[in-house]
Amino acid sequence: MTTITVYDPAMCCSTGLCGTDVDQKLVDLAADLDWLKAQGVTVRRFGLSREPAEFAANDTIRQIMQESDGDDLPAFLVDGALKAKARYPARAELAEWIGLAEPRPEITEQMREAITQGRTVEESSAKNIRGLAEKFIPEPTKASTCCSPASDTPAAATSFCDGAAKSPPEIEKKNEKAAGCC
Repeated sequence: MTTITVYDPAMCCSTGLCGTDVDQKLVDLAADLDWLKAQGVTVRRFGLSREPAEFAANDTIRQIMQESDGDDLPAFLVDGALKAKARYPARAELAEWIGLAEPRPEITEQMREAITQGRTVEESSAKNIRGLAEKFIPEPTKASTCCSPASDTPAAATSFCDGAAKSPPEIEKKNEKAAGCC
């Protein structure tokens, strides 16, 4: 059976999944390694701070350490052959290394419910925001002129029948002269 060996840089614990600031790549790797184990792959994982002798015992890893002072960790070996260094591979790449078909994500009933709930919350939030906007931000008022239908024209530049825009004092004088309009 295939063996994948992971040589991790110095971390506070065996997986790096402790403390308050957990790196998502380490979370993904832990899940991916568990998935490999479930597929029948032997997974070995060594940490520099916990098992330095394992790093010294492997010629490939020892050479990587000497050339980069450990900056090229993590390193991944499949049946002793180096496959990756200085990065964490995705599950699809791990699967490819050992000849497994790329895993298809499984959508559980709980995931479907979460997706549906998320969509409902999104739609509800948008509807509520539109309602608040309509309540607190009034529509522009329409100014009416005697010769034309209501428009968005500001009251300070109301047009009269002669088509010329008038200022407010001119409008008042014209209104006084013409008891009506047009």
